Amino acid sequence: MTTPSALERPTDVPLSRRLAARLVLLPAVALALLPPRRIRTVLGILRRGATPATTAQAQNARDAMCAASLHCAGPKGCLPRSLGAALLCRLGGTWPTWCTGVRVVPPFTAHAWIEAEGRSVGEGVPEGYFAPLVTVGPPPRPTDR
Repeated sequence: MTTPSALERPTDVPLSRRLAARLVLLPAVALALLPPRRIRTVLGILRRGATPATTAQAQNARDAMCAASLHCAGPKGCLPRSLGAALLCRLGGTWPTWCTGVRVVPPFTAHAWIEAEGRSVGEGVPEGYFAPLVTVGPPPRPTDR
């Protein structure tokens, strides 16, 4: 027996934003093939010079990825979707917190997502539903002396 489900793809994403999402889709899929340690290293380099993303910026990037790719909108597209959203934010000069981890309640499920302003973006689950294992947040701000 299967559970019926429908993919929700945003329809109000501007063409220029969908094209930008398509641009970062291939690098996101390539990054998704790497081991977690390498992903963290690459993202650590890419985030340099960025400012923290707002929730709206992160949500717009996530929506653009879902509008540009049916795979990213699907239930098994969390890794390329989250990587693509982070890369798309970086094109705009910002960086969300990229996370990968596990679901806290059984059954065990791995998941990848982005956070902004301390909250998951577009996941539709309560706080604490996922336990992060690897995170790559915005670069630390230099302190004023």
